[in-house]
Amino acid sequence: MNSTKIEPKFISKSNPRVGLIALASDFMIERDFINVIKDRDIDFFVNRIECYNPLTKENLIKMSDKVTEVTKDILPDQDIDCIVYGCTSGTIAAGYNSIEQKVKAAKPMANVTTPSTAAIKALKKMKINKISIFTPYSKTLNDEVLKYFKSEGFEITSNSYFDIQADYDIGKVDQNYLYDVLSKIDLKGAEALFVSCTALPVLPIIDKLEKKLNTTVLSSNQALIWDTLVNINKNNSVKGFGKLFHAN
Repeated sequence: MNSTKIEPKFISKSNPRVGLIALASDFMIERDFINVIKDRDIDFFVNRIECYNPLTKENLIKMSDKVTEVTKDILPDQDIDCIVYGCTSGTIAAGYNSIEQKVKAAKPMANVTTPSTAAIKALKKMKINKISIFTPYSKTLNDEVLKYFKSEGFEITSNSYFDIQADYDIGKVDQNYLYDVLSKIDLKGAEALFVSCTALPVLPIIDKLEKKLNTTVLSSNQALIWDTLVNINKNNSVKGFGKLFHAN
């Protein structure tokens, strides 16, 4: 028997690479990303990070201690164009600079985006200053979100929250019920509604909500996906997920 060595031919062009760090208990974030990017030339990789319940500032900071380790295991020793840290309240608790530093310890060439910073960018892009905020969190975490947006210069016109203590339970919220709740929120004086948390099933109902409320609706995952696509120059012609994607 003869053995013949054949030289491989490698691809000369590669797609942009996105690495998502998803909470171990998040039901929604991967599905939302895939629904938006499925027909685009993007390579999408996911690793999950251990999440501690109940959701408290201390537990969210504790979770972030593993960011470098989790990031490193997304295509080890390979470059990633954009690393996405998929936790709104977790970024607010730990601070964006801390998250970015931990990501870049593993992937120094990657751009880094998070839901809270992406939401700020989106609001500024759309020239929105007055917002109503909805969160599924406990009162304590809900108030941390309000504090964060106020510190970034936004006026909070109204606020509602579910007071859910565990991330698993956030992912189990009925989408039709959520639509009903959000469609009745007091938006007097607000230029937009922001719905916090990557685990809530908001993205599929944003278009319908915007028509019902006659205003801009932003969510954590929507803003996060938008900013990810901006980072890799793939943010064109996205339809069906809200006004934000038409603001490029």
